[in-house]
Amino acid sequence: MSQTKSETKSYSGSCHCGAVSYDVALDLAGAIKCNCSICSRLGAVWAFAPRSALTLKSGNRELTDYQFGKKRLRHRRCTTCGIETFAEGTMPDGTATVGINLRCIDGMDVDKLPARPFDGRSL
Repeated sequence: MSQTKSETKSYSGSCHCGAVSYDVALDLAGAIKCNCSICSRLGAVWAFAPRSALTLKSGNRELTDYQFGKKRLRHRRCTTCGIETFAEGTMPDGTATVGINLRCIDGMDVDKLPARPFDGRSL
């Protein structure tokens, strides 16, 4: 059985118009494709990290929130171009977390990632 090597690296990302930009330290070994109602429409591929791993370089004023369902995540999108670059939430142990839309990472080809399916529709 092969194992995926776990490694945290630094990445930069942004929304489509560039108003929201950030740096983040991520381990892509845990990348997921969620089938919930928003993710299936969005087409995002996600990787999660502690909130402290995200450094917002620009766009704090351009960010707006969207919440739905049990409101566990704050889906953060740019008010100019509408792209959801990341989502913020809290783990059951109280740790602040961030989900990064990997399609917003500079130069990343998400189709080459071994993202595992996640059944968010059942939550």
